[in-house]
Amino acid sequence: MINVQKELSKAVQHFWKTRLIQHKNQGAKTGNKDAGARGAVTGGKHADGFVNLVAGIVKDAGLKNITIHNTSKTSRTLPGFFRPTKEWDLVVTSGSDLIAAIEVKSQVGSFGNNFNNRVEEALGNATDFWTAYSKGIYKPSQRPWLGYLFMLEEHEKSIKPTKRVNLSPFKVDETFQGRSYAKRYELVCERLLRERLYDAACFFTSNSRTGKKGVYSEPNVELDIRHFAISLHARATAFAKLKGK
Repeated sequence: MINVQKELSKAVQHFWKTRLIQHKNQGAKTGNKDAGARGAVTGGKHADGFVNLVAGIVKDAGLKNITIHNTSKTSRTLPGFFRPTKEWDLVVTSGSDLIAAIEVKSQVGSFGNNFNNRVEEALGNATDFWTAYSKGIYKPSQRPWLGYLFMLEEHEKSIKPTKRVNLSPFKVDETFQGRSYAKRYELVCERLLRERLYDAACFFTSNSRTGKKGVYSEPNVELDIRHFAISLHARATAFAKLKGK
């Protein structure tokens, strides 16, 4: 299998360098710049390295007659059950068979404001996907593979402990109390995996300074890129043997 740690390092490097370039270039023609880091976010393309890494894992499995949809929005859009459609970051098909769907997310800044939104997205997407599968919407496909890859900015505000949340009469899960947003995201990804909402989840952190050199951190071995890659690679390989392709 390809050296996924090395490829993830390149993707991290691409992420931060692209954000920097987009932030500098945004508004250069009009003179109107988005506030804060929004210029880098609205520019897009910064996560392309992560998507290409996942595509590389699938290609390496040797599955023939395979199509990796990671550019056209239409081709990577799948029908849902609780909604008409969902646009995934990467969709893998082989003929009329759905092999895999992967969501790639990142968060830089606005940790408190976006945490619940990210969790709701991850839960909702998985629930809709598996319900659609159980209702036969993806026929004649075998059980597809669902993956979630998430990078969080390693920042003072994301690694410091959060304040306790006191509610009555119902208590907040103690596992979340006092945890940093980085630890909370790690816990969420772990639970998404253990509750079998995703076949694999990858969580890692990086900061804007060393990230430009490709440096990243994987705080949980269960959620590292190697486990993620092996799971996806195995699914694609198994499908190739099943179909004799």
